[in-house]
Amino acid sequence: MRFSAIVVAAGEGLRAGPGEPKAWRTLGSRPLVRWSVEALASAGASEVIVVVAPDRLAEAADIFKTLSVCRVIAGGKTRGGSVQAGLAALSCNDEQPVLVHDAARPFVRPAHVERLLSALSDADGAVPALAVPDTLKRGREMITGTVSRDGLWRAQTPQAFRLGRLRAAYRDWPSGEEPTDDAQLVERTGGRVVMVAGDPMLMKLTWPEDFLLAEQLAGSRRIVRSGFGVDAHRFGPGDAVMLGGVRIEHDRGLIGHSDADAGLHALTDALLGAIAEGDIGQHFPPSDPRWKGASSDQFLAHAAERARAKGALILNADLTLICERPKIGPHRDAMRARIAELLGLPLDRVSVKATTTEGMGFTGREEGLMAQAIVSVEMAF
Repeated sequence: MRFSAIVVAAGEGLRAGPGEPKAWRTLGSRPLVRWSVEALASAGASEVIVVVAPDRLAEAADIFKTLSVCRVIAGGKTRGGSVQAGLAALSCNDEQPVLVHDAARPFVRPAHVERLLSALSDADGAVPALAVPDTLKRGREMITGTVSRDGLWRAQTPQAFRLGRLRAAYRDWPSGEEPTDDAQLVERTGGRVVMVAGDPMLMKLTWPEDFLLAEQLAGSRRIVRSGFGVDAHRFGPGDAVMLGGVRIEHDRGLIGHSDADAGLHALTDALLGAIAEGDIGQHFPPSDPRWKGASSDQFLAHAAERARAKGALILNADLTLICERPKIGPHRDAMRARIAELLGLPLDRVSVKATTTEGMGFTGREEGLMAQAIVSVEMAF
């Protein structure tokens, strides 16, 4: 089922202690807000609206610039105001499900989304919830009473609604009153909101110690995966070759349906392999005239976007070029810089090497050249 999502990340998060607002603190080498956005995109969201404080617009736009389903907008002074801004920004129709999620709950998974969308088929809203396990006391410094926990539940996010139903609920909500969650609005207008199984992993990061636990959980739920890519092209007429995203003057060109950049092709296949997304031919068939003479930059950029959409963090790239000529050394730094730009990596995580086959084989006879690449990513298992 198609769905849209709103991730609310405009709050200050004062209870988390001094420092950056919590949505912008680092968790497992990524800003906290990226966890939820990438997870929802990976779960199949057709669009994700990220609502941030006005002074964070430029930063957020840079963080999510490679995620095509994501748009960043400015939020309101309250959570309710931010959600309404997100609802106004959605481009889907009123019948499409929309998930509203707090950036402070980073460990949302596709299974959570599936349960919510399934429950929404015969309800106005769906909320993940956990039964309250602890004895509840009323009072301040002194206990004044014990509250029965029978029928009490802890509501989590994301919460799912039909877009039109939630918009109408916000229109009918009394001004000056702030709801504690979005389900409360739909409840008050007579909507039927059902509960689905919650998950302790949907914990909300509120206090400083929550971040310490989240760091441990983040490490335990992610693994490193690597992919290998190889490509070769024959020499033909021409006066230059494209290699590693760089044009190199040469007495011959390379023959291929696109620009025949074997280096970027190998890197593209390696990255697609690491995330189990097929190969370059599946995404850019050589039989498709759109890719005739196309720049291979867009192939690698596409693979990087697919990786991020699946919640993968690209760790490093290692490219080896095998040829007698042209000489790679003078162009190595330019190649590294271009590949780093396309993958969104710092320069020290990109390696470009060159070797020959000592006159042996088709590369030794200078009939063509070959490229091999390995790309590693970190992603949830």
